[in-house]
Amino acid sequence: MSKTNPSAYELLGGEAGVRALVDHFYRIMDTTPEVAHIRRMHPDDLSGSGDKLFMFLSGWFGGPQLYAEKFGHPRLRQRHMPFAIGEAERDQWMLCMERALEAAGVASELKAKLLEAFFRTADFMRNRTAVGGSSFQIVSQ
Repeated sequence: MSKTNPSAYELLGGEAGVRALVDHFYRIMDTTPEVAHIRRMHPDDLSGSGDKLFMFLSGWFGGPQLYAEKFGHPRLRQRHMPFAIGEAERDQWMLCMERALEAAGVASELKAKLLEAFFRTADFMRNRTAVGGSSFQIVSQ
């Protein structure tokens, strides 16, 4: 991690900054009616989900690889397959993350880069698509 090219982890404030972002994310998910659908996909107690997202984002942002050290390769798509994720779920997740980045006071340039990267990842998690009012599972993409 270079002083001339700091990682997102460093720009967000390291461990404390990433933890704050995750805390904002799950507070928003827990209190925003527009995302009630994805909230129901989570356990009643969000602390375990928050811990896992914190560990994952720490490494994804260029900090310590906490998630990989504890659980191995993230295999995000595989781990999300049990959940029906389509465009609506992706967009609800993105709404939470966009509001969390705002609540955390992330600088606009970094926020734009992170939102672009988050969208690509969230879009890759989609495993359902709507056709004529019904949905079907995407077997492979």
